[in-house]
Amino acid sequence: MTSPLDVVDWPVRTERLVLRRFVASDVPAIVAYRSIPAVSEWIGSAGTDVDAIATRFGDGATAVVVEHGGRLVGDLMVTVQDAWGQHEVAEQAAATQAELGWTFDPAHQGRGLASEAVRTLVRICFEDLGLRRVVAECFTANEPSWRLMERVGMRREAHHVQDSLHRDHGWQDEYVYALLADEWRTRSAR
Repeated sequence: MTSPLDVVDWPVRTERLVLRRFVASDVPAIVAYRSIPAVSEWIGSAGTDVDAIATRFGDGATAVVVEHGGRLVGDLMVTVQDAWGQHEVAEQAAATQAELGWTFDPAHQGRGLASEAVRTLVRICFEDLGLRRVVAECFTANEPSWRLMERVGMRREAHHVQDSLHRDHGWQDEYVYALLADEWRTRSAR
């Protein structure tokens, strides 16, 4: 199966991190931190099912893992999507944006690793994939996630009221953040 991420020269190294494509041997580490209640509370599925994680990550189309000091500390998701466009120009909107997501092991919080990883992922989206826009969403109560979005330069575009159903907390509000390639280039040039 081909993926937009296939054009990237993996692994991608930063000052402290290695971002690379998911491999099957990553599953135990991913399940370990995704099973922590403070983590699983906010992710799309409870994270404790080894087979489900292996299947979801296994196609390799969207999954990137983050290593620090040789240890897996998080995972990133990139889903390249079509932007909305009127019928006559819909082809020009094809594969122009990405939805981003992330999950990090809380044992590694407070050192800027998540910010470094997500900034790198944003750079990959704009420079390597040539996208024009990235978006990310989270429950409004997931403050660490939306604060991370703000740290990497994304702007809050929407506050949806009770549009997201949480498995334990019922209907919840959601924030939507985004960043355009032009905005990112302007900030990077400073």
